[in-house]
Amino acid sequence: MELFLQGFPIFLLIFCRITAFFVVAPIFSTRNVPNMFKIGFSFFVSLLVFLTYGMKQTIVPDAEYILAIIRESLVGALLGFVAYLFFTIINTAGSFIDMQMGFGMANIIDPMTGASAPLIGNFKGMIATLLFLSINGHHYLLSALLQSYEWIPLSNTLFLHLKSGSITTFLTGMAGQTIMLALQMSAPLVAAMFLTDIGLGLLARTAPQYNVFVIGMPIKILVGLLMLAVLMPGLVTIYEHIFEQMFSAMQKLFSILQGPAA
Repeated sequence: MELFLQGFPIFLLIFCRITAFFVVAPIFSTRNVPNMFKIGFSFFVSLLVFLTYGMKQTIVPDAEYILAIIRESLVGALLGFVAYLFFTIINTAGSFIDMQMGFGMANIIDPMTGASAPLIGNFKGMIATLLFLSINGHHYLLSALLQSYEWIPLSNTLFLHLKSGSITTFLTGMAGQTIMLALQMSAPLVAAMFLTDIGLGLLARTAPQYNVFVIGMPIKILVGLLMLAVLMPGLVTIYEHIFEQMFSAMQKLFSILQGPAA
């Protein structure tokens, strides 16, 4: 009983970080993954971390222990959010493409997130998920989560970093980087749609007998699908670059939280 009372507070802190990570992280946080599996998987991963790392720790469950629970939950949610932020690039790029192709009003409900998602973004998101699983990206996420205890121990200074603004600056920079990557990812199709609009405008001026509003939408959809088919082989390289940026961002977050707070 004495060993249990000494180890339970440490296990609870580990469980809070890992559970918060699985609630936010891509792949693991989707609605297709049952909640019971998330809780059970979080428990077993927490148990492994406790047996390898937590046995060496000592924590006094005093009044500051509640703040420690909140801090560990924030650390796990922050790690998962940084990974999830790069998966939003695909849906954002799909939204840009859908607006140009005319699919903006045909958003569907994504069964993985439960929210409205663009058609092209949902299609590219499925490809990205399959590619992420094929390169064992979920294993790398678990490895990053386990390594986080070497970089960000239980006695970390997250609140001081939040106060200094270093984490806010990092997240703002990552948000800008993801928007830029989404624009770059959608640029070829958006440019093709822009040139198609110019061609339809010239057609309306030179041949007014053609109803551009009637023939314009099918032409834009056809051009968009053809461009998408042409660009499909290059999606693998683009996704690999996005995944590299994602793990680099998580590594940078580790360095920020490991360093002294300003």
